[in-house]
Amino acid sequence: MATNKNTSATTGIDAVELLTKQHREVEDLFEQFEKAGDNAKDKKKKLADEICNALTMHTMIEEEIFYPATRAAGEESEETEDMIDEAVVEHASAKDLIAQIREMSPEDDLYDAKVKVLSEMIDHHVEEEEKEMFPKTRKLKLDLGVLGEEMKKRQVEIEAAM
Repeated sequence: MATNKNTSATTGIDAVELLTKQHREVEDLFEQFEKAGDNAKDKKKKLADEICNALTMHTMIEEEIFYPATRAAGEESEETEDMIDEAVVEHASAKDLIAQIREMSPEDDLYDAKVKVLSEMIDHHVEEEEKEMFPKTRKLKLDLGVLGEEMKKRQVEIEAAM
């Protein structure tokens, strides 16, 4: 049953709030990476792995659950279609860079540069989602609490498999 409520009385987990929380967590990891010194290779590798895992999980729940629900609720809206299509393309670029980073070592040339570029890509993507997509999604006929609960369950599954 789709409603225009922002949260569900039974779940309390708002889909947009869940995604926004994940955005802040990844921003914090990028910040820690940036602050790590040039000689902190082990710390940088650990942080980069955490960033890659967090982004992989995040993109999966967006692509599997959030984007399809938003697309369906915004049916017949070319603006919604375009917004989601652009987000999926941005995810594909991020996934390519994540795959490269995972295959590298902090001692490799361009390692720090690739993490920095990934950070900048994600900053751009997050800004568009939070300033454009999320406000529009809140206006659609979606129960964001039920959607958030489904996304949280999928997050737990993905994290357990990593």
